[in-house]
Amino acid sequence: MAPPASFAGARLLLRRLLSTATEAVVEAAAPPVQAAMAKGSKGKGGRPLYRQLSALGKPGEGSVSRVMNKWVREGGTVRVDDLVKYVKDLRKYKRHAHALERQAGSRLDTQLKLMDWMVNARGMNMSHTNHAIRLDLIHKVRGIQAAENYFDGLPDSAKNHRTYGALLNCYCSTKMEEKATDLYLKMDQLGISSSTLPINNLMTLYMKLGQHRKVDSLFEEMKVKNVKPDSLTCCILMTSYAASNKVDAIEGLLKEMAEKDVTLQWSAYSTLASIYVNAGLFEKAEYALKKLEKRVVDYDERQPFDFLMSLYASAGNLSEVNRIWGVMKAKFNKVTNTSYLGMLQALYKLNDLDRLKQVFEEWESSYESYDMRLTNMMIRAHLKSSKAEEAELLSEKAKENGAEFDSKTCELFLDHYIGKGDMISALNWVENMTKLPMKTGKLDQDRIHKFQKYFEEHKDADGAERFCNCLRALGCIDGKAYESLLRTYLAAGKTNRSLRQQIKDDNIEICYDIGKLLKRMGDK
Repeated sequence: MAPPASFAGARLLLRRLLSTATEAVVEAAAPPVQAAMAKGSKGKGGRPLYRQLSALGKPGEGSVSRVMNKWVREGGTVRVDDLVKYVKDLRKYKRHAHALERQAGSRLDTQLKLMDWMVNARGMNMSHTNHAIRLDLIHKVRGIQAAENYFDGLPDSAKNHRTYGALLNCYCSTKMEEKATDLYLKMDQLGISSSTLPINNLMTLYMKLGQHRKVDSLFEEMKVKNVKPDSLTCCILMTSYAASNKVDAIEGLLKEMAEKDVTLQWSAYSTLASIYVNAGLFEKAEYALKKLEKRVVDYDERQPFDFLMSLYASAGNLSEVNRIWGVMKAKFNKVTNTSYLGMLQALYKLNDLDRLKQVFEEWESSYESYDMRLTNMMIRAHLKSSKAEEAELLSEKAKENGAEFDSKTCELFLDHYIGKGDMISALNWVENMTKLPMKTGKLDQDRIHKFQKYFEEHKDADGAERFCNCLRALGCIDGKAYESLLRTYLAAGKTNRSLRQQIKDDNIEICYDIGKLLKRMGDK
């Protein structure tokens, strides 16, 4: 029997099919709209409305209502179908808070979002299919309770297979098994469960919960109900088989799909290739990748090509990685930061540092917006090759380009220096963590313990004090940290009369162990 897929590989497959399941709900709910028409409409200023909406950036950095009202004042046309298309695109790029209104608490600028603007500002009637989209958005922005309230408030005529399906997807994505099962049974009673989408969603839930027998049972239910599976069904089943160490059963499944005349999309072949790579079946993986590539010859999105590069790298095939990179660059007018990152990650897997440098320098000479993820990837490669000096220079160069290191940068250097036993250099990067916006850096207990052990063993009271200052700034100072600091002072034969007050200022109880250490240090 073939070896099972690795945990990391299985997790990647599951994350991909979960994303696909959610996208399927949106596609089923929204009417088709010509993308060129939706994005091409221009107002007097000549700038397409969608570009103005997508340029708003993160929540809090812009107001949908201002853009929309200004558009209307300047004579721009507003078509419901176009707005629905914009909502779908904003959702696709994870800008949930822009696609829906959310009151921003103490913020003075209330963020009216697009679908609420459609209803509240312009009095547009929501179609039943668009209710499903709005319900899904409410769940993502406001939570499951708000989504349930929205569903309960819908007129009976709007409670159809689309809105029920959207609510089912909400329950499945939040792993609410009991509610999902109950809703599915109700849909069954109403005669609206016998379609592929709700069954796929429930199968995905059971995949998340590791209940693979229930996945198989639902597939049998599809056969009994004469519901035709689709490409996503196949993805879910293949992933379930891999997680259950039944890779050999996949070929039988593919044969069954062919007999049912199921057209497999590129994502199915990507899933298949990932499973074979993780199982060490590289010839089968490359066969699946060739099938994938045939599916995307005329595909106008970059994502499948990113997957091709990643999977060929996992299969150890550098020549195919370079070939796909060439195909992508020839196919698209410009290569995005995300695709450059994908190529760097592929080359990192293959330990090709020279080629990685070449591609990174190509990106440096042509990027439109600086992306710290790419620099972090190059830093990771340098650190892996024990070239810490080159990695440090890259972080400095990023600053010169107007970028700032992020939590990932700090963690890369931190773990590298800890691994080398260079705790002072590691401490410098902990201090860098404290300078990040909102203190986004992470220090787990294992890292904290390594620092404390080092300072105690080396009797470095100054280093221990610096480290405690970092813990305070990161919001993770506690009694254990002070116990370690006191032990370090005692080992170094030093005293610090202000420590008792400092402990009190940090609202930490002076417990028996801390009090005992303070007395030993001469602090009565």
